[in-house]
Amino acid sequence: MSMPFGYVSPEQEMRDKADFARKGIARGRSVVVLQYENGILFVAPNASRALHKISEIYDRIGFAAVGKYNEFEALRLGGIRYADINGYTYDRSDVTARGLANLYAQSLGMVFTESRKPYEVEIVVAEVGDAPEDDQIYRLTFDGSVADEHGFVVMGGVAEAVAGRLKDRFREGMSLPDALDAALAALTEPGGERPPMLQLEVAVLDRTREHRKFQRLTGPRLERLLATGSSSVTPPSEAGAGGPLEAGDGDSPATAPEGDIDTGSGG
Repeated sequence: MSMPFGYVSPEQEMRDKADFARKGIARGRSVVVLQYENGILFVAPNASRALHKISEIYDRIGFAAVGKYNEFEALRLGGIRYADINGYTYDRSDVTARGLANLYAQSLGMVFTESRKPYEVEIVVAEVGDAPEDDQIYRLTFDGSVADEHGFVVMGGVAEAVAGRLKDRFREGMSLPDALDAALAALTEPGGERPPMLQLEVAVLDRTREHRKFQRLTGPRLERLLATGSSSVTPPSEAGAGGPLEAGDGDSPATAPEGDIDTGSGG
């Protein structure tokens, strides 16, 4: 029996969707999320001061994303509504990164299977615990797959190359300056210059803070952290690290959520 004109098998359609989403995500610059001694650090090269790749979802929960801004902004806002409703209806402790990851997995999986165009996004939902072993980091891909990550995660851009460099520098229990320095070293190619401070988006989930754990790091505090981190590590020529930003953004759409909706305190 002959196939109708224009027929595409379900397997081929899924492969085409996955290739399309991966190409879109790879056009952006990488985002790094890693644990340090007092919490979880988020670092993203981002020249935009209006659009964010990193934001707060709830008291202990942070969100990071790469890909198309309008798509992951919709996911972020949906997560905030879910957290607010559940925290108000039940208890604030009932809002968890695991619950949000399940919600996002359902949404992304449904879009991937039922829509002609999948979301071109990858996201991380992270929750800081009372101790490092209680921290939770979940990575979600465009098709709704969920990975429970430990230590660090890199997404977007040339993620494999960045992850390889970060693996060489990462160690458990790093101080915040050292963790930031390791993230920046991973986000650059060997032999080049690191991104200027004004083109960095940096935030933490700090377990030592009262109530809300999310905090953006900007201005003088970020300057001090950058200076402390760069002065406390082996020079790039000896460590084999350093360099310019990973190739990526090009003509790709802006990647990030929130703007004036941001509820994270500055630094």
